[in-house]
Amino acid sequence: MTAAPSVEHHDPINARILAVSEDRIGGFVREPFRAIAEQSGVELEVVLERIRAMVEAGTIRRVRQTLLATNLATGALVAWRVPEERLDAAFDFLFKQDPFSGHVVTRSTDAKITGAGYKLWTTLKVPTGVTTLEAHCELLAPIIGADKFRLMPAKGIFALGVGHVRRKSMEPGARTPEPARMIPVSTVELDERTWHVLIALKREFRPEEIVDSPWVARAEEAGVSYEEFCRTAEDLTQRGLVGRFSTFLEHVKPSTAGVRVTRFNALFHWAVPPGMEAQAGGEVGRHEILTHAYWREGGPDFGNVNIMAVAHGTEKPRVLEHKAAIDAHLAEAGIPVSYTNVFWGGRSEIKPSEISPFAYRAWRESISA
Repeated sequence: MTAAPSVEHHDPINARILAVSEDRIGGFVREPFRAIAEQSGVELEVVLERIRAMVEAGTIRRVRQTLLATNLATGALVAWRVPEERLDAAFDFLFKQDPFSGHVVTRSTDAKITGAGYKLWTTLKVPTGVTTLEAHCELLAPIIGADKFRLMPAKGIFALGVGHVRRKSMEPGARTPEPARMIPVSTVELDERTWHVLIALKREFRPEEIVDSPWVARAEEAGVSYEEFCRTAEDLTQRGLVGRFSTFLEHVKPSTAGVRVTRFNALFHWAVPPGMEAQAGGEVGRHEILTHAYWREGGPDFGNVNIMAVAHGTEKPRVLEHKAAIDAHLAEAGIPVSYTNVFWGGRSEIKPSEISPFAYRAWRESISA
């Protein structure tokens, strides 16, 4: 009887696969699992078997083609001020009943700032032309009991990826030779036929769908030929609307064997002088430990922060060493920082934000019913 494959992220074969599959397959690829096999040096059948097994075990929480949804929908980071006694219920509503809120995280900071009262943080995307971020938050606020919220749309993106397995051994200060290039944020409109392809493209894969040539069935789902599906996806990639093909690890919750990929999720804040945001973001974003780095305006409650980044780690002191290395690099680069802080993640649930205009109209009707 053949032994069941290991489903832990640190198994040597799984680690080789995940080091590629987390964030190394950029854009739309017609044969994504073959690309993972080629880059990892693991046979295709083993790649398919291991990814399927890790999804079924919950080690991988989802496999999907990501989109650069900041260009397909209006998006922002939202900090919510909710009374402590309503925090859990608010968290549950946004995670379970608002498909447009993606990351839902409780955060805390040791710093004595006004913003410390904002303990619930979410990412939010709403379809362009259907509603606005402000209107959606105004609708949600009385439902979840928030007395205040702060919208922080991204003005520029400097880092966007995952790769927790390959980041485990990174040394503080490890960075690319050149500053990160800022990706500006702008929205585009798509016709209805393209939306149908995009909706099929972005849906996460069930275990039985993790096969060679996975897009054949998705083309049928979208009601187009395989060739038209691929051409449309490739065009969307060229237009900067498609991100990476990725396996997302369950990085906070333990696996069935009690193993965690990471334990600490830190949101770093820096306030730099107006006019230096692109330069500062480029220097911050080149640090490879970061999974996300943005230019966002936090306002006076958050020390007028304008550069934010996220790092993960299994040991809190190590995460702070990475933060200190970035601070030192900013000083060496001659970029003044008037305020800096760390918001630590607590309870966390992550799901893709829905961006379909069809889905938003249906959800709005269900809320009003």
